[in-house]
Amino acid sequence: MGKPELNIGIDPELLAQAEQLGLSVSGMSETALRLHLQKIDPKGAEARASRWAEENAEAIRQHNAFVEKYGPFGEEWRSW
Repeated sequence: MGKPELNIGIDPELLAQAEQLGLSVSGMSETALRLHLQKIDPKGAEARASRWAEENAEAIRQHNAFVEKYGPFGEEWRSW
C-alpha cells in the first residue's frame, strides 16, 4: 500500500532558495525546510529576516506604541 499524496503550501522564496542550493524538498514541511536552510545557508536566512523586519517595521512600531500607551494585553490579570 503506497503513501497518500498531500499537497502543502510552502513559501516560494524558500523553494527558490532550496532549488538554488540543489536541495530536494519532497517530504519536508515549510517549517522543516526553513530550519534546514537556516543551518546550511545562514546568510539567506538572515537576509529573509532582515526583509521581514523592514516590511513589518511600521506595524511593529505601531504595536510597540500601543503597548507603551496602554500596557500589554491582560496586564490587569497578571499576578506576578
